[in-house]
Amino acid sequence: MKFSDISWFAIACALFAALCWGMYGPTLTHARSPNREWGPFKPYLFIGIAYLVIAIIGGAVMMKYVFNDNFDYSGKYVPAMKWGFLAGCLGALGALGLTFSLTKAGGSPSYVMPIIFGGAVSINALASYFSHSGHSINPLMWVGMALVAVGICLTAGFAPHGPPKKVVTAEPSAADVAETTAPVVVDDDPDN
Repeated sequence: MKFSDISWFAIACALFAALCWGMYGPTLTHARSPNREWGPFKPYLFIGIAYLVIAIIGGAVMMKYVFNDNFDYSGKYVPAMKWGFLAGCLGALGALGLTFSLTKAGGSPSYVMPIIFGGAVSINALASYFSHSGHSINPLMWVGMALVAVGICLTAGFAPHGPPKKVVTAEPSAADVAETTAPVVVDDDPDN
């Protein structure tokens, strides 16, 4: 690929997607119940609703007004429906995995997000590799995948993790305090 072949609009769109997905994990942590008053998948329902609303409204607007497309999904349009649905399922399952890793599994966005998105880059490269069998693969792809793995470890290891969690201890009772602060009387007279 030559530098002149790069689409700057595509890069801007990709950076926008990276911004949105990069903020997904930290935003999702705000949906947790601090006192376990609701389950970790209560927010997931509204993640799905948001996907549905944005995908349907955004998709319909883009189809009709940007690409002047029709809403027919029969005949030659079946692959758009079939593969679009499969891609949506993979996206939703990915969001489910991310949600689970940040909630019930107890993960932190500081290491979960680099693993997911660094891993996604590598899986994308491997899928490309296997779907283009018979083509020669540049060895730099393998170097890049190794660097992604190193980058995941460095990013996860050195991202700010916040202050350490405080250990909650029981407050001493008034009797415990009185017992530890009461003067000790020593009886030196063995006859008493």
